[in-house]
Amino acid sequence: MKLYTGMFIIRPTLTEEGYKAVVAEILKIFTDNASQIKEIKEWGMKDMAYEIEDFRKGYYVLFTVDATPEAVAEYNRVSNIREDIIRHIIVKD
Repeated sequence: MKLYTGMFIIRPTLTEEGYKAVVAEILKIFTDNASQIKEIKEWGMKDMAYEIEDFRKGYYVLFTVDATPEAVAEYNRVSNIREDIIRHIIVKD
């Protein structure tokens, strides 16, 4: 396993419970794939540098994980499919 830092931005149209549900579902990808979540920082609603899909704000979540390659691949796959995530990234530390 290697240490990764990731971030995703959730659409601003969800409720507070919706944000928590999306965060839990995304982080469950790592726990289901034999990875350990080290840190989660929910930055909350922030202005974006530029407009994405007609949104000027987004709910930011930053996380650090010890992850397997399978977990990283699944995170990227799911984040690309989900309509409530408008941007995501994960990089190896």
